[in-house]
Amino acid sequence: MRVTRLFGSGIALAAACGLMLAGANAAQAQPGGGAEDALAKAEMAARAQKDADALREDAEKSTDKPLVAMTPVTPENTWVLTLSDGATVRILLRPDVAPGHVERIKTLTREGFYNGLKFHRVIDGFMAQGGDPKGDGTGGSPLPDLKQEFSWLPHMRGTVSMARAQSDDSANSQFFIMLMPRMQLDHKYTVVGRVIDGMAGVDQIAKGEPPAQPTTIVRAYIQSDQQAAAPASTNPAS
Repeated sequence: MRVTRLFGSGIALAAACGLMLAGANAAQAQPGGGAEDALAKAEMAARAQKDADALREDAEKSTDKPLVAMTPVTPENTWVLTLSDGATVRILLRPDVAPGHVERIKTLTREGFYNGLKFHRVIDGFMAQGGDPKGDGTGGSPLPDLKQEFSWLPHMRGTVSMARAQSDDSANSQFFIMLMPRMQLDHKYTVVGRVIDGMAGVDQIAKGEPPAQPTTIVRAYIQSDQQAAAPASTNPAS
């Protein structure tokens, strides 16, 4: 039985650190003469600059992509949830850090999988969990479980992450939205995005494990799909 639950620029910095360390060492040494002191400081500054140049050269050669805390908000990566409490929640998805999990959300959303599902586990001051067709934390989609895509993105207020069972590679369809920061979850659950609009509606999701009258997802859609499906305007051109 599945039980998907939650268990409760660098170069400039390096140069600055080098200079601060050099300054501290110079202060501790307390050289006796002004000329000697000036020479020692010049040598330390030269070493710091050399280290900074080496870091810059390594960065230019590296093929690693820089970490990006926020990406542009685009319709194709905006997940919209309309809730039974009247709220509309917009979530910016992050395929750059969790491509497999974001693709799963898009696939299930386009199949109508999330429509009508309830938030079955909502802990005040912690998180709101949904996406289970059984409504008790033991269900998932017919698709296979996903391999983890843990990243550096933190579990802050508004973070959207994938729930899983005991195995790291057991996320499927269930997700949770953080109501408050919980750094203990970092690097243990796959972050797929963050709420960019409608967090007040998330705060209003009925609490409980399970809630007595659970809040449901009336409809989930990808914003670009909604725009593509919208009928052409019949108004004459002005």
